[in-house]
Amino acid sequence: MRSGDVKRTVRANEGMSVKRQLLFVQGGGAGAHDEWDSKLVESLGRELGPDYEIRYPRMPNEDDPSYAAWKATIEREFATLDDGAILVGHSIGATILVNALAEQPSERKFGAILLIAAPFVGEGGWPGDDLKPPRDLGARLPRGVPIHFYHGLDDETAPPSHAELYARAVPQARVHRLPGRDHQLNNDLREVSAAIRSLEAGL
Repeated sequence: MRSGDVKRTVRANEGMSVKRQLLFVQGGGAGAHDEWDSKLVESLGRELGPDYEIRYPRMPNEDDPSYAAWKATIEREFATLDDGAILVGHSIGATILVNALAEQPSERKFGAILLIAAPFVGEGGWPGDDLKPPRDLGARLPRGVPIHFYHGLDDETAPPSHAELYARAVPQARVHRLPGRDHQLNNDLREVSAAIRSLEAGL
């Protein structure tokens, strides 16, 4: 290759931007992937723009989520991510995501963990032994990684009190209580997107 060709190749590579990866873990229920949470993914895509590669895997048996099956799927997704990837989970997918991170730390260094309308399982929240978090949940999560919880104050599926339970369980997290928003945050993830952009800007 001639020197001029080398210089042009370097300039072209310098102009290329690497997309930041974002893994979105869906919620549960019949039709959740295609009919409900796809709207959340679309909102993220609009707000974040083309600099992000949003991965949105279909979770197994979405109408009857199994912690073991979903955790295995999430861990397979982790293995395909680069360091710095952003993790976002919705509803029961957020609950499974945070428990999976606490149970078995990943080799990846994630950029942030953002959990939307996450039901708290345990005392004061939903019943269920499989999804009950460890007492030291906050201490088990990846150190130095920003953690955000988002909860609509009009959420009738996972009441806003669940956000307060997570605030106590994960004291290092920022908890965002959103007035007038339902379990799907009205299909509007502008606050989630703004937090992601702020992280990128180092704010």
